[in-house]
Amino acid sequence: MHTSTPRHLVASLVVIAVLSLSLPLPSAAESATSPAPPREDVWEGVVNAILEEGDTEVMGQPQHYQVLELTLTSGAQRGRVIAVEHVAYALTDLQHYHEGQRVMVVRAQEPSGREAFYISGPVRRGPLAWMFLLFVAAVIAAGRKRGAFALLGMALSFAVIVLFILPRIAAGDDPVTVAVIGSALTVPITFYLSHGVNRKTTVAVISTAISLALTGLLARLFVDGAYLTGYASEEAGFLQVTGVGAIDVKGLLLAGIIVGVLGVLDDVTVSQAAIVQQLKAATPLASFRQLFRSAMAVGRDHIASMVNTLVLVYAGAAMPLLLLLNDSAQPFWQLINYEIIAEEIVRMMVSSLGLIAAVPLTTFLASVAMIDASTATEEATPRTN
Repeated sequence: MHTSTPRHLVASLVVIAVLSLSLPLPSAAESATSPAPPREDVWEGVVNAILEEGDTEVMGQPQHYQVLELTLTSGAQRGRVIAVEHVAYALTDLQHYHEGQRVMVVRAQEPSGREAFYISGPVRRGPLAWMFLLFVAAVIAAGRKRGAFALLGMALSFAVIVLFILPRIAAGDDPVTVAVIGSALTVPITFYLSHGVNRKTTVAVISTAISLALTGLLARLFVDGAYLTGYASEEAGFLQVTGVGAIDVKGLLLAGIIVGVLGVLDDVTVSQAAIVQQLKAATPLASFRQLFRSAMAVGRDHIASMVNTLVLVYAGAAMPLLLLLNDSAQPFWQLINYEIIAEEIVRMMVSSLGLIAAVPLTTFLASVAMIDASTATEEATPRTN
């Protein structure tokens, strides 16, 4: 069976993505439905000295304050030395700054016309860059050429999200439609780059597409059935307040579920197709039924571990919320009626159902493909008398 990666096919997929991303986006004048928020300048600075530091108490809550001397290192006023008071609120901000530390400085205009400066947080770019370089090095060291292609696929996926999905949603397009189109762009490109152009990857692409469609249908069904609006998160409300286009927040919730499950489907469908391929290679005379049953035995373990992984991922991300629920006097059957909780339950359950459906679907398609490949090979082999 021919399993090499034709360069022209990969190049064609990349060109399709680039052309899709180059489609004209609606202008800001067309998409804006409310006035833009007041402009603030965000610059960087470095702490020269701590002019004053101490502790105080406001409404029974301890607060640490610092008066810092900063030198602006970017922006129109680069080189200017300013003094900024920073209050570390006990419940929202625990940052304590030191000399030589780089910080983000926001310059705002007060109603009186006087400019005001405040610190929005430390500059985190350095540690994040080192972490990213470590990640890239680990992927290439472990995956070598295949790992490098996987990184390229990851970059293309991120490009589709940033250059296509987000601008289209901000312009007022239907988030679900945009998410489906974006997924249709990323799936074949990233799959073939990461895993090569072969029957295994093609089966994974088809299975992922069908599973995504099923996940989208389930998401719409359960989001409507649970009367979710999408406004459970603060970010959704903030989008409406700041007037970032006429965004369908409920559709944004659905799109988030589709995009979120896409990455996990990659692992499930490719792994399951690879299992069938290896089983067929180890037992060339295996029938379709034998292949399917043997691969599903492994797939059931895959389902169990993947569902458990999703539960732990959602639990880890919602740890503060779970702590609030643990301290609540209301019973569980009442707590799940709150949208902020129901939304996370729907996310987890819909994603899990999509992944569960992907395992038997991929196993079935892969078994058919491998049996057909074996039959085609036998027919092409010349018989000797």
